[in-house]
Amino acid sequence: MVIDILTVQPDLLNSPFEHSIMKRAQQKNLLNIRVHQLRKWAVNEYGMVDDYQFGGGAGMVMMCEPLVKAIEELSAEAPYDEIIFLTPDGKTLNQQTSNSLSLKGRLLLICGHYKGIDERIREHFVTMEISIGDYVLSGGELAAAVLVDSIGRLLPGVLGDETSALFDSFQDNLLAPPVYTRPVEYRGWTVPSVLMSGDHRKIDEWRHDQALERTRQRRPDLLDE
Repeated sequence: MVIDILTVQPDLLNSPFEHSIMKRAQQKNLLNIRVHQLRKWAVNEYGMVDDYQFGGGAGMVMMCEPLVKAIEELSAEAPYDEIIFLTPDGKTLNQQTSNSLSLKGRLLLICGHYKGIDERIREHFVTMEISIGDYVLSGGELAAAVLVDSIGRLLPGVLGDETSALFDSFQDNLLAPPVYTRPVEYRGWTVPSVLMSGDHRKIDEWRHDQALERTRQRRPDLLDE
């Protein structure tokens, strides 16, 4: 999978992709993350990519021309399956969206900054708009990092255990059940005996019941869905 990211703050994305699972995904050539400085396509020698908004008001707006040039140049290599704008008024990211995007081959992420991007880019180029929550960040870079991580870990071969991602929270609209590891007893706190029983059918039933109960208590809205 190839994920291109357009941003005016590429340094913000260095650390998230240079460590842990995302680093291994790239080393295995399972994921190619390419971060592009939007100022490469600036309208002048000073690196201008934003301007005052028509009608007045606080905040600068990212201009059409640099974004169009960048999108068209990158798209010329091969078409994108989705061109995604990270924005607070987009669809809230969930596991189902990440699952769907992990099946794609090429994605382009546009990180908003300042007051946002010219609406004409959203109308004519963007195919999907994603938010990571009902709050506002300084830019779309951190949201892009979250999205890439949620997609990248689902790619076959990225995680050590191929089945691990299948049992994450939200995969079946349930929160994950409790997990335990050694020792069996610590300060009088014991691990549920069913987990040491060796009976995989009973263990699966216990995990499902625990996931259902945890979801009822913490996220009943998921059961409504």
